[in-house]
Amino acid sequence: MPRKKTSLWLKGLQLLASAAQPKKKTATRKRTPRKSTAKTVRAARAPSASAAGKWIRSYHSAPPLAGHLVNHLAYALYVPASLASTAAGEGAPLVVMLHGCKQTAESFAAGTRIGRLAERAGFAVLLPEQAKTAHAQRCWHWHGDPAQSEAPAVASLVEAIVAQYGFDATRVYLAGISAGAGLASALALHHARLFAAAGLHSGPVFGAATSTMSAMHVMRRGAREDPLQLVERSVDVAAYAGMPTMIVHGEFDAVVEKRNAAQLAAQFARVNRLTDAHGALRVGEMRTYSRDGADYTDWLRAGRLVVRLCIVRGLGHAWSGGDAREAFHSGKGPEATSMLWQFFRRQKRAH
Repeated sequence: MPRKKTSLWLKGLQLLASAAQPKKKTATRKRTPRKSTAKTVRAARAPSASAAGKWIRSYHSAPPLAGHLVNHLAYALYVPASLASTAAGEGAPLVVMLHGCKQTAESFAAGTRIGRLAERAGFAVLLPEQAKTAHAQRCWHWHGDPAQSEAPAVASLVEAIVAQYGFDATRVYLAGISAGAGLASALALHHARLFAAAGLHSGPVFGAATSTMSAMHVMRRGAREDPLQLVERSVDVAAYAGMPTMIVHGEFDAVVEKRNAAQLAAQFARVNRLTDAHGALRVGEMRTYSRDGADYTDWLRAGRLVVRLCIVRGLGHAWSGGDAREAFHSGKGPEATSMLWQFFRRQKRAH
């Protein structure tokens, strides 16, 4: 007989807490949030000898949309102790993290160590979670029409959480790995008003896959078509507000071929209007260099970094510099979590 749902929630909360603070101490308490469509299920305090932040496990009901795959999303939210003196972190930045296939909010948080960094840097973390009823392997539906994917539900969740907790709407950042990076691309391009910057780790090129079969082909080989034409079909580049983006990929990724990363970088250089429709640099400058076991290509405008491509040497399909005890995370390479935050913290979305 399966365990009750309550015990599953509690197990997840314990893993989330340990991802934020490894010291042993337990305490739980319920939290009553402000009114919102996001309903709080249970809150837990991370174990620590001193005051620690809270991991909150909850779910969100997005407005129903015709043809929408899912409008009920579970999620985990971390509010660090450094924000405890404010009304649940009012005015703080928010980082949205989208897990990959066969992952949960808990395993992604533990593998990336995002809670520990959030505690030090003072930002909140939101981890939407795909339901097994929507996909048996918990994969997001990143291919096909973004309007028919989970992107609208995630966008609705982000809006609800920002409104409920009073996070800074101009400093909301988006990151994902693998299928989560695929969905993050769709959100960055079709819900750009919500995010100040994006981070795509081990993700597929945007717009090339229209079905499960074509998605497999794209993952193995990248897009057959010109990636710039693919993105221009979906986005009005002239009207697009822009999206600073960092792309991280393993050199030896056998699940999502690294050609996808180069194509993604070309797409985001284009939508940020750094290049023309043929990929030629039109403004700013492009730099290539190597350091810390990775090869970088940067696109800059007026000396400011807008798009970065980072290929981690020797890395497979895994989060760079993560906790190797969690699946799809590797201790190899630069620490992607810190690298992304250093990129995010310099970005702010205009009102």
